[in-house]
Order: sequence, then structure tokens, then C-alpha cells
Amino acid sequence: MSTATGLDSDLVVVLVAALWGAATGALLPRAAYRFSAPAGEAWRERCPGGHPVRGWLGRARCGQCAAGESGHSGESRRPGRSGRSEREPGQPRWSADARYGPRTAPLALVTALVCAALAAATGTRPEVAVWLLLAPVGVLLAAVDLKVRRLPDPLTLPLAGAALVLLGLAALVPEHAGEWSTALLGALVLGAGYLVLFLVNPAGMGFGDVKLALAAGAALGWYGWPTLMLGTFAGFLLGALYGGALLVARRADRKTAIPFGPFLVAGAFLGILAGAYAA
Repeated sequence: MSTATGLDSDLVVVLVAALWGAATGALLPRAAYRFSAPAGEAWRERCPGGHPVRGWLGRARCGQCAAGESGHSGESRRPGRSGRSEREPGQPRWSADARYGPRTAPLALVTALVCAALAAATGTRPEVAVWLLLAPVGVLLAAVDLKVRRLPDPLTLPLAGAALVLLGLAALVPEHAGEWSTALLGALVLGAGYLVLFLVNPAGMGFGDVKLALAAGAALGWYGWPTLMLGTFAGFLLGALYGGALLVARRADRKTAIPFGPFLVAGAFLGILAGAYAA
């Protein structure tokens, strides 16, 4: 009877986690667009049509662009033969739905799957709440890095701090399966390791990866040093496989820079799954 009750509670946690992931993932497209800014800009403040983008959460769609309004000074519309307004020559053409960022469905699906997998591995232990809070930010960082090959400071550094604070709170709750001291040491060790790689080869490792490694090290270190090593190795292995695939497909050469953040996040995800199942 107790076993059945345990299975029921684990299933509920997984279902709730999947719903949480779908809901939070659906809120990421606008933030992904705004943080996918060119180098030198903290974030985007306008859509491609020149209209202000308000808020950070929600789908990336501009109502003014959909209505055919111009957000650029000096641009105008002239009446066409049918009496409807037409674009002046050279004015950019926008999509019918005025979407300017990533689609909502893929981000919601990925986040839901990640959260469900973490919940299935962790069960009802208190650290599951930490993983569910951190997972959407990890998905967001991966999406931004894939788009513009940068990991914004407003996300990486707060993520590391939040990971340590939340794990510290989880360590106060009975039945937790990790150690906060190794989480702290893991953050310092992995961050220092990535810093060395950055100093040795700045072209191959961005400083944003160093900052993200602090959060990954904290999460992996929670379950101990073997988990930290496994998650770190998994990230480099995935990155190497991706780079090798690009070389085979002749879409890159040995000097082509690839975004490493998604693989760092994926490696941490796999390491946490292994550590949670083994705990």
C-alpha cells in the first residue's frame, strides 16, 4: 500500500512539473528575443518594426506590426490601387502574425520535458523545487546562446546566486539528498576550471560560459563530486559531437566558434538526472 502511495505521489509530482514547465516555457519567447541582443547591448528594447517591446514574459509578437503600423521615423505607407495602404519601396516586410522571436510551442515543450524528467528523477525530495525553478532559466540561456552566441550577465550571475540560495534552503528540509557544502565547492571549482580554459583560449571559451559554470557547478555539486565530473564531461562530449557533426556536414571548419552554453546546460541536466537517480 505504501509503495502504491509512493508511486502515486511521484506521478503527481511529474505531472505538476510538466505543467509548470509548459507554463513557464510559454512565457520565455519575449525574454529570449530581448536578451538576444547584439554585442554591446544589454537587451533589445524594440521589435524589428521599431515598436517598443514592453515586458519580459509572454509570446514574442507585436500587435502594432500586425496592425500594419510603422515604428520607424521617416517611414510611411502610401495608398495602393485598391485603396489600401502599401509599403514604400525599401520598407521591411514582416510576417503575417508579426512574430519577432522564437515560437512559443517549442520552448514550452522543451521546458515541460526538462521539468518532467527532473521531477521523475528527483521524486518528492525537496530539491525538486530548486530544479523546477532553475530549469526555465537554463532553457532560456540555451536559446539565447544558440541565437547570438552570448550569455547575458543579468541571467548567468543571478542564476548562480539563486542556485546556491535555493539549495541552501533545500538543505534545511528533511529528506534532502545532497550537500550544500559540495554545491558551494562545486560552483567554485567548475567556475575556476572554466576560467582557466577562458584564459588559455579566449576564442574557444567565452566569459559568459565561466559565469554559467558557477550555477552548473552548484547544481552538480549538490549530488557530489562524481556527479560534477559526469555532468562536466557530458557537456564537453555533447559540444564535441555537435562540432564534429558540423565538420562532417561541411557547415563549419576547425576555427568556427560554436555556442557552448547549450551544451553546458545539457551536461548539467544529464548530470543532475544521474545524481538524482543514484541518490
